Amino acid sequence: MRRVIWTLIVLLAIAAILVVVTKGIGFTSRRVPSSIEVKMMTSARRWAIPAAARDKPNPVPSTPEVIRQGMSHFADHCAICHANTGSGSTTIGQGLFPPSPDMREPRTQELTDGELFYIIEHGVPFTGMPAWSIGTPEGETASWTLVRFIRHLPQLSEKEMTDMEKLNPKSEGQKEEDRRINDFLKGRGGS
Repeated sequence: MRRVIWTLIVLLAIAAILVVVTKGIGFTSRRVPSSIEVKMMTSARRWAIPAAARDKPNPVPSTPEVIRQGMSHFADHCAICHANTGSGSTTIGQGLFPPSPDMREPRTQELTDGELFYIIEHGVPFTGMPAWSIGTPEGETASWTLVRFIRHLPQLSEKEMTDMEKLNPKSEGQKEEDRRINDFLKGRGGS
């Protein structure tokens, strides 16, 4: 309970500082967070993750099959904000405040597996990162599998990126366009 109270106090202090910092520049998600804001939020995130969670080892082995499963899950659930490459360079990812991080960079890769798992499961308040926990052992395994894939992002091959594009969700309009292109290429389509 005491930790929750201190977390709320810290978050309120951060909010107050942000109000002071943003005064005069307007309230917008289009600006780049200052280095002070990044340091404060990184420290707050580290402090808010329980030590037991931070030190938790990944129970999912790093195998080619696990990486493929993580890639599929990432392409379907995460790439809309984080991009297939993990760069965060998407319209949605860059429209968030703070913008989606480049998950290949040391700032993410230096987090422990337990920290990444905790962030996936519990989200990050006051950002666009939602909590993905579904409260089941299968859900936890999926999150640990994502951690393995996040570790793999800096080594992502061109073939893997091409494979991921096929796994990204598509709207009905995109599916229809793909069908028309395929029909045309197979000689079954119009002009």
